[in-house]
Amino acid sequence: MPLLHPDRLFPAAPEVRGIARKIFSEIRDLPILSPHGHTDPRWFAEDAAFPDPTALFLLPDHYILRMLYSQGIPMETLREGADPKHAQEVWRLFAANYHLFRGTPTRLWLDYVFQELFGLDVRLSRATADVYWETISEHLATKDVRPRALYDRFRMEVIATTDSALDNLEAHAAIRNSGWNGRVIPTFRPDAVVDPEFSGFRTNLATLGAMTGEDTSSWRGYLAALVTRRRFFKQQGATATDHGHPTAATANLSRGEAETLFRRVTRTDEPAAADAELFRAQMLSEMARMSVEDGLVMQLHVGSLRNYNPVLLAKWGRDQGADIPTPTNYVHALHPLLARYGNERDFRLILFTLDESTYSRELAPLAGHYPSVILGPPWWFLDSPEGMLRFRQHVTETAGFYNTAGFNDDTRAFLSIPGRHDVARRTDAAYLAALVADHRLDEDEALEVARELSGPLVRRAYKLE
Repeated sequence: MPLLHPDRLFPAAPEVRGIARKIFSEIRDLPILSPHGHTDPRWFAEDAAFPDPTALFLLPDHYILRMLYSQGIPMETLREGADPKHAQEVWRLFAANYHLFRGTPTRLWLDYVFQELFGLDVRLSRATADVYWETISEHLATKDVRPRALYDRFRMEVIATTDSALDNLEAHAAIRNSGWNGRVIPTFRPDAVVDPEFSGFRTNLATLGAMTGEDTSSWRGYLAALVTRRRFFKQQGATATDHGHPTAATANLSRGEAETLFRRVTRTDEPAAADAELFRAQMLSEMARMSVEDGLVMQLHVGSLRNYNPVLLAKWGRDQGADIPTPTNYVHALHPLLARYGNERDFRLILFTLDESTYSRELAPLAGHYPSVILGPPWWFLDSPEGMLRFRQHVTETAGFYNTAGFNDDTRAFLSIPGRHDVARRTDAAYLAALVADHRLDEDEALEVARELSGPLVRRAYKLE
């Protein structure tokens, strides 16, 4: 018996399920576009074999780590999996706790990979842990499960990584110089040099200056350095920037006000919280101005209180799965930026939220009005079949389908990408099938929308043509 039912995520009503099947059959095998993610570009540059199942599945995946940690499994124990001597022990621990993922999207993504890529047809458990380990390990030893082969097998058209503004992008250069025809592009992530509360901010500014030859102790030189780095990223294939801010606050300070604020936040390692927030707000507007000038798409991920657990942050560093959603305001927060740049037709601002209450109240109306605003898909905690359905239900009536950006898999777990797109496409098929059954769309329209969501809307939003 397969791990996954062929009708998973389709409506239970037979008539609607039949429509969903037909819609999904039209988009199942379309190419995958992955315009926002966190895979390591070195994988594609080096094209080396993945070391073992623990390194491949557990260690890079926040969804897995946070669930296991929530059940009292120490992070120290999980992180021992990075040592090949302990990797299989950690895998057995994961397998014994696989029941924790029942009803979660993680279970759907993992079962998809286990079945489709490794041919496994028994559920992962304590009893089957070693069968899984041996089967996956055997596959990892072959060339068919190396990064470039998987890129082709997944029918990928493009994959974007997310890279610090201080990254030299050597891995991306190596990919281009290798002669391989896969399209792996960087994304400019400037948080380390625009957020005064980011660890090492002042040191990062000095590094930025050294990389660009600009005087980053001055406001003018600092902005010039950011322009230079953006230009470098664009030359390396980037089409977008990405900004992970705690809020959506933006500002339009005068040059004198901005220079004064810059001096305040760069002369101390612990700037006042109000100054840090105002500086981030001003820098979002500066980034928007630069996007108008250089054409890079601007992505804004807000509403995540990152690294919430100070114990994990102190011992293991950033990004250990301890992000927590917070309420977010968009209407007032974005007004300074949109008042200046929102009507620019060549400007793209893709908005993401972890605050579902803003979908119909704020985000859909903004995207349904401003030519520059596009809604990114459900993200992080909302990246689930239920979250995707709620998103469509809340935004479609105001923003429609064509003011959205299709789907982003937004993951560090490379092998989960096709499973994530499978869930997204099935969920869209289910939603569209219901509209057809309710006689709100004709079937040919639903098929066209499904195809648009799987490709053309993504290419347009991220300027991937």
